[in-house]
Amino acid sequence: MYLALLVIFLQCSELYAQGKVFTFNKVEIRVQPSVKVKNGAPMSIICHADISKTNDFQLKHNFTIFKNGKLVFMTISHKEDARYEIPVARSSDTGDYECTVTADGKKGFSNSIYVWVAGMTKPILTADKKEVSEGEVVKLRCELPEEVPPLEFFFRKIKTNSAPKEKRVPEQNQNFSEVEFPVEEGDNILQFDCFGKRQVRSGWESSQHSNSTLVTVKEPFIKPTLITRPSGNITEGDQIEFECSTEVAQMRGIEIILQKNRTILNSVRNEKSLKYSTVAIQEDSGEYLCKVEQGAVSKATKLNVFVSELFPKPTLSASMTKLDESKDLRLSCNINDFQGANFSIVRKSSTGDILLKNSRVLVIKVNVNDTGSYTCKAEVKGIVKESKRVRINVYAPVSKPTLSVVSGSPEVILGKPLQLICHSVMGTPPITFTFYKGNEIKKNVTNNTYAVFLDEDIGLNDNGAYKCDARNNHSSGVKTSNILNVTVIVPIKGASLGSVPYGEVEVGSDTAFLCSVKEGSWPIDFKFFKKTDHEVLLHEVREYSDRTIWHKKTMKRKDTGTYYCMASNRASVDVRSRPITISVILATWQKGIIAAFVLTAIAGVGALALWWFLRKKKKAKGPSMEMSGSALAPNLTNEKLTRQPSDGNYYSGSGYIEDNENHMKSTDESKGPDLESAEVDYTEVEVSSLDPHRDSMENRHSQRIYGHPDAT
Repeated sequence: MYLALLVIFLQCSELYAQGKVFTFNKVEIRVQPSVKVKNGAPMSIICHADISKTNDFQLKHNFTIFKNGKLVFMTISHKEDARYEIPVARSSDTGDYECTVTADGKKGFSNSIYVWVAGMTKPILTADKKEVSEGEVVKLRCELPEEVPPLEFFFRKIKTNSAPKEKRVPEQNQNFSEVEFPVEEGDNILQFDCFGKRQVRSGWESSQHSNSTLVTVKEPFIKPTLITRPSGNITEGDQIEFECSTEVAQMRGIEIILQKNRTILNSVRNEKSLKYSTVAIQEDSGEYLCKVEQGAVSKATKLNVFVSELFPKPTLSASMTKLDESKDLRLSCNINDFQGANFSIVRKSSTGDILLKNSRVLVIKVNVNDTGSYTCKAEVKGIVKESKRVRINVYAPVSKPTLSVVSGSPEVILGKPLQLICHSVMGTPPITFTFYKGNEIKKNVTNNTYAVFLDEDIGLNDNGAYKCDARNNHSSGVKTSNILNVTVIVPIKGASLGSVPYGEVEVGSDTAFLCSVKEGSWPIDFKFFKKTDHEVLLHEVREYSDRTIWHKKTMKRKDTGTYYCMASNRASVDVRSRPITISVILATWQKGIIAAFVLTAIAGVGALALWWFLRKKKKAKGPSMEMSGSALAPNLTNEKLTRQPSDGNYYSGSGYIEDNENHMKSTDESKGPDLESAEVDYTEVEVSSLDPHRDSMENRHSQRIYGHPDAT
């Protein structure tokens, strides 16, 4: 029964679950009253889920609303709508909104919608001071409450009858900013305000201007006054006095400075006024500046002063500005349309003016030491004026120049540059030197006492004819040097070594070594070397030729080796030849002696070997014949053995036999007691020719005897 109820319950649950089917048709988001809302107005963000169901059943909806990807609202409801209420919309609420709806594991997403809250809150401006002095600073703070960074702040300093000064300050992380404005000279009552900006999708949006803040400025001292006495019609020679004064609230730290152009004429500290006097000259005309400073505050007053000319500057004239030494020079000083001045003529030097004469005119006989600058001075009523400088050059004649090679030797290596120097011992500079190669002008140089010429075009046939001229502003004219002949040194090229005989040389003979070069200036230094583990110099000689021969006497076996030669000349370049190899061999008669000695030795060795061989053979045959005689004696007494007449030696055969190889063997080990006691008679046997049958019988008996020692 319980099992049946359980089955019925499960079937009912399955049927109920199959009846709760739904799907999201659409999820949308909208804004009320509109997507553009005025700052401060209420605003609602509504998320709506459009869902289809199989029947009427309740779903639990999870609503989430995002602004610029960040969660701003979340709620759970059985309704298909959710509202995110913003009672007071601010510019920070501007952004992209979207929502999602989750129900029973399914999720729906809305599109994105952009909401723009137009307008910004009004900024608030505060100042740290309401009253400041010139030279101080005003610190301002501008705040945009309820706004979200990034923001940009703009501060303005407003003065009467002038354009506002503005400062821009961006802020990335805060909704306020601070800035400082210096209080400058002339600032009286200052007005400050600020406003803010933020960036929206359509561009930049600005806030209203803040409240205006007033700041009162106090002057630490008044603008100075500058006067002169006399105030006008000032003439050279008059005493002129300048006075600069001010009114100051606090004397400490006050400084007054009087300037003309950029030159400070006088200054005082901790005083209200400054005075400066001088005798007026025309150069005193110009603009004067009186400046009063205290701390960071500075105020100035300008005054233009004109000084009339009492008399013009004098003029110095010379009879000549360039002249030879020992000539007369006349200097005269003059002032146009003016009489009564006191004149003096001076010469300028690094240590000061040298007075030559208190007069309008000076005549002197000059020398080179009188070269220099001259002026004249005129004095009237204590006013001294000086003329422009006149340059006087006195010339001594140039001496005959000398032309030489810088290196010292009148030689040049072919292909190398030639450097010449032309020098004049005497003569007032500047001196102009002219270099000639043959009759062709190569270079003009203006210098003091010498000049250098570099000839880089040296040919094989350039053997001299160099000269130089020297001249200055002296009337004597040009002086010419002697002609310089230069020798062109051709470097060594193509050294080679040969020998006679070549390759092989007999001991005791002479060898001629020939070292030659293809080209090169004479004399040439030739050196002959033998190459071993180090270089060995054998012979050296200097020749006025392109070749040399070295005769080496009586060559020896130790002279075998590699030889080379080296050639050099004044070009200081060593040129080495290719090496040659010399082999010192024996002479023909030495070879004959050695051959005869070798042949004699070989013949001796051969004769000795033959003698030894024959002697050995004789020793081997003797014992064999003697043993055969002793063994056959008892059995063959009636037989006569014949022997060659030439074999006249007799051998005792006791104890030895001869084997088939004609070697002697000992039989002592095999003989018995009978043999040891046996007595053997030695008989001279005459060997004669036997018939064949007999020979065969003897051979058989012999074999029997060689085969066993006891055979009878």
